[in-house]
Amino acid sequence: MATTQPTVSASAEPRRSDADVRAPLTFIRHQATKPYFHSAALTGGEAEYFYETETHSVAIADMREIADTLSIDREGFELLDHASGVADLYDDDAVEQAYRAEIEALLTRRFGASRVVVFDTTRRSDSGAGARNPDGARGPAKQLHVDYTVRSGPHRARDVLGEAEVARLEAAGARIVQVNVWRPIRGPVQRSPLALADAATVAPDDLLATDQIFPNRVGEIYNVAHSPAQRWYYAPQMTADEVLLIKGWDSRDDGRARFTPHGAVHLPNTREDAPPRESIEVRTFVVIE
Repeated sequence: MATTQPTVSASAEPRRSDADVRAPLTFIRHQATKPYFHSAALTGGEAEYFYETETHSVAIADMREIADTLSIDREGFELLDHASGVADLYDDDAVEQAYRAEIEALLTRRFGASRVVVFDTTRRSDSGAGARNPDGARGPAKQLHVDYTVRSGPHRARDVLGEAEVARLEAAGARIVQVNVWRPIRGPVQRSPLALADAATVAPDDLLATDQIFPNRVGEIYNVAHSPAQRWYYAPQMTADEVLLIKGWDSRDDGRARFTPHGAVHLPNTREDAPPRESIEVRTFVVIE
């Protein structure tokens, strides 16, 4: 699996695998006005969406076939072996005190970072009831999206790192990368795995800035419109000893991947009695000076 950074270049054609599938993914439709939605924090239940979506059946390739060459700076994601020493990832104290430190150490090694800051942790489950979090239960994010945009990425960085620190880093020519670390709590994952787009195949016009309305603020994410040029991947039977690194935003705009669309996918061969997907994701800012 990927442990070093390949040279950024166009993605190679994927090799075919028995695990390659076709499955429906939910995309946003282009529209004349800016889309928006009310977050679960605002509604107190399910999010409410004020835009139209459409479903397309797309080819989703087995990323394990190219795992050794995946680059977070080219495809926008990587699949890594990484066992956690935390026995119970539903234990809030253990996650806060030990798991976050594991993720900080992983990303420090991976990026040669001068600093890694964890600012959010979310568990998800497709059990119907969702997974327990301090701020409520969460299910998988089924609509394809990117967590941050060209506007909200730097805004969130200033919120987390501080205005003065971001100004210092910018003046010093440092790089700030928002990276999500996604792990199954239990494996292998047999329902609702993540589908991720090869960022090199996603055009700027495919990303539609969308307002996310919270009780006391308005955030912004990208929803994803369909294009036949897009290439999609997933990791079959992902285990709890593996993680996906997913890029949400990069301060460098120099041709490398900056935004990685992703979302849960229902595979057509999923057994009705398959165990629920349970996962934990950690959002971070990686500072590279």
